[in-house]
Amino acid sequence: MTLQEFFTANPKAAIAFSGGVDSAYLLYAAKKYGGSIRAYYVNSEFQPQFELEDARRLARELDADMRILPLSVLAVPRVSENPPSRCYYCKQAIFKEIAAAAAADGFSLILDGTNASDDAGDRPGMRALRELSVRSPLRECGLTKPEIRRLSKEAGLFTWDKPAYACLATRIPAGEAITPEKLAATERAEAFLASLGFTDFRVRSQNGHGRIELPASQFSALLNHREAIVENLKPYYKTISLNLEARK
Repeated sequence: MTLQEFFTANPKAAIAFSGGVDSAYLLYAAKKYGGSIRAYYVNSEFQPQFELEDARRLARELDADMRILPLSVLAVPRVSENPPSRCYYCKQAIFKEIAAAAAADGFSLILDGTNASDDAGDRPGMRALRELSVRSPLRECGLTKPEIRRLSKEAGLFTWDKPAYACLATRIPAGEAITPEKLAATERAEAFLASLGFTDFRVRSQNGHGRIELPASQFSALLNHREAIVENLKPYYKTISLNLEARK
């Protein structure tokens, strides 16, 4: 099955839109092949500001109808407590919010950007999507991440080479409570590193300590900026360290 065939069979749909590579291409294809399409961006504490800005930009460029739904996921106890299954409760809250808004707008079919490269398995977040009958056209059509990047580039989408980005909550280890302060520290720390030109990195937090993870090829650049990094991240963390195992 192709995306054109999928949207010919399902011309009316609501899309869970994050502003990332996959949901961006899904929205592009839906606009190209679908009929009545609306994107829903859930704006929670777990998304950095740049994701919202990217989502708005792409919606404008595609002339797509997008609704922004504010949601405090930290108000969900099983999310803020941060158990290993946190993603399950978070996805439930997010997609129930989308489903309610979509139903009010006349949409019954909810789509997300899971692709064929993603490990569906029994991951908590994937289980929540199955329970809520969310469909994943990119996965159903066998489109992998490299293919989606290639097709996005051909389509002229600025998201085609956007780095993969996991939500801010993933920087805090399971079992450690998630707070607005920890999320804000993560967002500011990562924004500063991005301003220095670093890519594909994470600033992880554990009991108030910050640990930078980035590809080994960027280690020398990090050391060149060591003093500035310490100065700008020190207000948020007790100590700042580098994970020498590096990101791959």
